[in-house]
Amino acid sequence: MREIFNGMPWWVKWVAVPVIALVVFGGLIASVVTFVVLVLFKVLIFVALVGGLIYIVRKFMSSSSSRSDW
Repeated sequence: MREIFNGMPWWVKWVAVPVIALVVFGGLIASVVTFVVLVLFKVLIFVALVGGLIYIVRKFMSSSSSRSDW
């Protein structure tokens, strides 16, 4: 492969080949990026919900344990 590219001008290596790769694999790249962003967003929502649940439970437990009516 190196022998093939050694005889080519610089613009073929650094402009034409990446542009062709983006045209051919652009949809796949966009799908992968979209999937990763959605997974990260769902992980963020999960962490926020679990954190909120832990906060509410601790708040409830501390307020109920301070009462002496048990």
